[in-house]
Amino acid sequence: MDESPSAQMQSHIHTAGRTDVSQNQGKFRIHFNSPGRAVPDHDDHGYGPLATVVESFMDPGTLIRMHQHRNEEIISWVPDGVMRHDDRQGNDLVTDREHLLVMNAGSGFWHAEETLPDDPPMRMLQIFVRPHSLELEPGIQHERVADPVANEWRHLFGPEGTDAPLSVRNAVDCYDCRLESGATVSLPSRSGWHTYLYVFDGAVEVGGNPVGFTESALVTTDSPVSVTATADATIVAFSIDPDAPITRQGTIGR
Repeated sequence: MDESPSAQMQSHIHTAGRTDVSQNQGKFRIHFNSPGRAVPDHDDHGYGPLATVVESFMDPGTLIRMHQHRNEEIISWVPDGVMRHDDRQGNDLVTDREHLLVMNAGSGFWHAEETLPDDPPMRMLQIFVRPHSLELEPGIQHERVADPVANEWRHLFGPEGTDAPLSVRNAVDCYDCRLESGATVSLPSRSGWHTYLYVFDGAVEVGGNPVGFTESALVTTDSPVSVTATADATIVAFSIDPDAPITRQGTIGR
């Protein structure tokens, strides 16, 4: 017997609980979310150009000393607290809920991160995208983002050469949404692309599947899928070309 359309859709929605891959460095703590691990028998911890999504915590008065990244695109999304960045190019930047930071590390980019003693505790996502080519020109982008609108997706970054507010050098678009309890939105979709969703706060249902706080879902179809908040939620979605050419020599996001 052929599967019903509902059953076929469910086979394309893969949910994952809170990651157990973590590092605790005291005042700096990180949790690695691997989108490819949601799919049974998938041979890659990442999924196409999206290598990993890292939930990071920095207590007030924390310094991550100057260090280098190579051959990866690192995006800092900071809805809680502030992250202070400096680098060997002379940039002194503050990233918070109103700003987004993209480091296109390329052939090498040195930077440090810090919170001051009177800063609030910080919780953010650092997103690692695999570039399409090695040893690209390094650079940095730091921009104010549009104000969020409740129950609507906000475009944060996308492939270089598109109209996305900030850019990465591979086929990934990123969106966030503040979704009120009971509200529904359609998951971002694009022909031939798949979507990874991470619940930063609250809880949702993705195509009827419950996805809670710090859990995720990978949707391996471009058919319409609804996301409904079962509590006030902050969610982040990544639209990904799974067949995009990738490199796997990033410092962290391999």
